[in-house]
Amino acid sequence: MEIADTIAEAAQSEDRREFNALVERYHKQAYNVAYRMAGNHADAEDLTQEAFIRAYRFFDQYRRDLPFESWLYKIMSNVFIDMLRRKPKAKIRSLDEPIATEDGETQMDLPDPSRGPEETVLSHDMDRRIQAALNTLPEVFRLTVIYADIEGLSYEEIAEATNTNIGTVRSRLHRGRKLLRSRIEGFAGDFA
Repeated sequence: MEIADTIAEAAQSEDRREFNALVERYHKQAYNVAYRMAGNHADAEDLTQEAFIRAYRFFDQYRRDLPFESWLYKIMSNVFIDMLRRKPKAKIRSLDEPIATEDGETQMDLPDPSRGPEETVLSHDMDRRIQAALNTLPEVFRLTVIYADIEGLSYEEIAEATNTNIGTVRSRLHRGRKLLRSRIEGFAGDFA
């Protein structure tokens, strides 16, 4: 029984080394995709970490003949969708509706909507415009545009990562790009 245990430990050790090398190679790229999906640093870090945790947990199921990043992006897409489902639904309230507090009722204190000096300077940054526009896209279009236009994946790789067919990928990419273009044009006046 000791020989079987030694062989199993050696195989596990080899898998860990291989996985660690893949993490080092793809971490930055995975984070960039996660950032584009989530739209902010904290959620992108959580998304990246959870995707790598799941990838490690199921690493024995990874087919070595397929690209690792496609497999990882498929996992990341699933993690992102799970994160969206877990987020609490926003409760919509009227701005005029009083808020109950321990001291009674109070009115909502709204921030000044005018821009500050930093925001005026940063508003000319194209990346912010693109990210803001990306954040408004439905997630299926956002994921497809990110995979194709930011990460440069092929239609086949996107289909694999999103668990769809190539026709769906093409349709989503066309519609996603069209929506993104109109949203960026719409934001152009907001950022000027």
